[in-house]
Amino acid sequence: MDENLYNLRKSVLEAPVVWKGEYPYFIHPLTDGIPRLYPEILDGVIDLINSMVDWSKIDVILGIEAMGLPLASLLSSKSGKPLVVARKRSYGFEDEIVVDQSTGYSKGELFLNDLKKNEHVLVIDDVLSTGGTMEAIINGIKRTGARIQNIIVVFEKGDGLEKVSKKCMVEIESLVKIEMHGDKVIILR
Repeated sequence: MDENLYNLRKSVLEAPVVWKGEYPYFIHPLTDGIPRLYPEILDGVIDLINSMVDWSKIDVILGIEAMGLPLASLLSSKSGKPLVVARKRSYGFEDEIVVDQSTGYSKGELFLNDLKKNEHVLVIDDVLSTGGTMEAIINGIKRTGARIQNIIVVFEKGDGLEKVSKKCMVEIESLVKIEMHGDKVIILR
């Protein structure tokens, strides 16, 4: 097994778990910003994602606020590709696309700006659980006329990735697939 993938898997197995009502959350530096994120984990994840992408087919990277941003920023810096951010606030630009997001634990809006027709987009995010955010982002990108080239998430939790992939007819890749068994993280893939 690749050392970067081994380190990522080890880090999620060691992640603390908290309960929000009846919903268990693993707390990981890549998904929550705590505990502290060590460079070897971040660099390893960037190397793993970098190896999955044919950069000659990417025009722009879309990072999803908040925790998709550290990943997308480093990928932009390494690849030389521009970065745009799916934001949680509106700027009122003429071409701004508003998407409603609904997840297992929140509802709100995200705002897409500066995606151009026929651009090839790499979408990066930290975790995909229920798929509510990702489905909204995919539909928003399609409304801009841009084309989704790749969607990569670090952690896949539950069956949201499969559901969104089928419903939106796009391929979504993850580095690690997990599920929660009470207060334990189990790695499925």
